[in-house]
Amino acid sequence: MRVETGPTTPLQSHSYGTQRWAGLLFAMLFPALITWGYFVLAERFATGTQQTIYLVVKIIQFAFPAVWTYFALREPLRTSRPTASGVVMGTVFGAVVAGAGIVVFNAFLRGTPTFATAAELMQRKVAAFGIDSTAKYFVLASFYSLFHSLLEEYYWRWFVFQQLERLLPFSIAIVVSGIAFTLHHIVVLAVYFQGRPWLIALFASAIAIGGFFWAWLYHRSGSMFDTWLSHLLIDAGLFFGVGYQLLQHAP
Repeated sequence: MRVETGPTTPLQSHSYGTQRWAGLLFAMLFPALITWGYFVLAERFATGTQQTIYLVVKIIQFAFPAVWTYFALREPLRTSRPTASGVVMGTVFGAVVAGAGIVVFNAFLRGTPTFATAAELMQRKVAAFGIDSTAKYFVLASFYSLFHSLLEEYYWRWFVFQQLERLLPFSIAIVVSGIAFTLHHIVVLAVYFQGRPWLIALFASAIAIGGFFWAWLYHRSGSMFDTWLSHLLIDAGLFFGVGYQLLQHAP
């Protein structure tokens, strides 16, 4: 969604362009940096410390777009309402991807040595964060599916893609935003699939495709709520349809 602004002088235009790029570079790189920090470096710390680090860096991450937009760019904080066509396309895409992921996992990947190792690493990781029961896992999965997915759409589509679209051609903005969205996922994948770069590349490519689609859908509808529903369905499929099975069958 584009926000209409009044006429600016060349000096003002240059200043706003610099501010946009500064905010964008921070927003595109910060998630990968903090994921490496709380997911890799902080694993030596106690559970309470890990939880505190995670909470602090996530607050900084998700507060940044609103603060930067309002105070640095001096633009309103708004998004369009959901659209019928956007909701339908997002739902279909999310349902197809989630369903395909569950089918492929159960038909070809479940029980393989690679995923057995990944399952053990996942079990250790969630335990380190204090997730030591099925009930806690379902709370975590529900939070990520319902709320974290919305925050990511606000962060990556409402802010990152929308700002990129003002500075770059549409197709390039989609590619750049999708790659940036994938970076922090690569950090997680590298932990779970150590020594298997082909598998990391495969999953990272799938995530990037999702980022491309959601950027395109956001451009089309102007509403992050359309992309949120799609994102929600995929996250729910991964957490409940794949992640839970991996943890249940970990060595």
